[in-house]
Amino acid sequence: MTSPSPAGRRRFPLSFRRTPTPWDKQRPTWRDARPAVIDAALKRALARPSGNWYVLADAREITSEGSFGRTVAGVEVVAWRDAQGRPVAGPGACPHLGAPLGRSPVRCGTLVCHWHGLALDGRAYAGWEPFPAYDDGVLVWVRLDEAGGEPPLEQPVVPARPRSRSAVAAVYTGAGVCEPQDIVANRLDPWHGAWFHPYSFVDLGVVGAPGGEAGEDDDAFAVRVSFRLASRVVVPVTAVFTAPEPRTVVMHITEGEGAGSVVETHATPLEPDLHGRPRTAVIEAVVAASDRPGFAAARALTPVLRPLMRAAAGRLWRDDLAYAQRRWQLRSTGRFPG
Repeated sequence: MTSPSPAGRRRFPLSFRRTPTPWDKQRPTWRDARPAVIDAALKRALARPSGNWYVLADAREITSEGSFGRTVAGVEVVAWRDAQGRPVAGPGACPHLGAPLGRSPVRCGTLVCHWHGLALDGRAYAGWEPFPAYDDGVLVWVRLDEAGGEPPLEQPVVPARPRSRSAVAAVYTGAGVCEPQDIVANRLDPWHGAWFHPYSFVDLGVVGAPGGEAGEDDDAFAVRVSFRLASRVVVPVTAVFTAPEPRTVVMHITEGEGAGSVVETHATPLEPDLHGRPRTAVIEAVVAASDRPGFAAARALTPVLRPLMRAAAGRLWRDDLAYAQRRWQLRSTGRFPG
């Protein structure tokens, strides 16, 4: 596939595929998708510092109107916004008798336990100690030092994004039986895209991949791919995948329509299921941008676009969670190849 020129992108970003390649006639990619390359990239990602920060939720889910509860890395967490709109996070059990604070109302920035009325304004009180929280404008993170076990960082490792005022952002959340590394490994295997997701990707070619000894500056997968809009209408782009920390993989569109847009895939460990199996949340932020004049009008339709963007991400993750869950199953039974 030929990378689109900037001039061509400004005029007409779409391509019409006169003779679409049937799914079973694609060039096989299994020889290129070497397990050693994926595994080495995964190991380097897992070795990077996170500062004990975990993505908690879509920033829009954390409000001053009610509390939000989620178990992260086995720790029950409650979050809400104070009277100034700042995120507050802390243990999800009331220090009085253990009520689930994630189900309690918030009044004027103060959480009020719905069992007996104990009020928490975000400051330490009666044995309840807040967790550091961070709002990056799209996602809210929580720092869990005991669960993470690393030297803490003041802020999470947030990927570079387009400016929020010139972008449209949507967040998809799903969950599966696997560990965060299985989600990250899925994203560090770009070779599966056109085979596993033919409804979304065609003409996929990996044009750059790190070697087993790649350094920090060279640890990226570059892909030329066309996003399918219709049977023969596609949008060709170049995208680069990197893992800035152990539970995040970022796709930057570097050429083609939407250059500068990012897709952040964050893997947040949850609590085990009833059978003791690990569960992980996929929290994926799509931050779309474009230098086209008409994109400003599209931003005005953000309330309509967000559900469509979430639906597109959800369709991909129905398949990719199956990939991640299968990977965990093979690892946990000792049947994983290699």
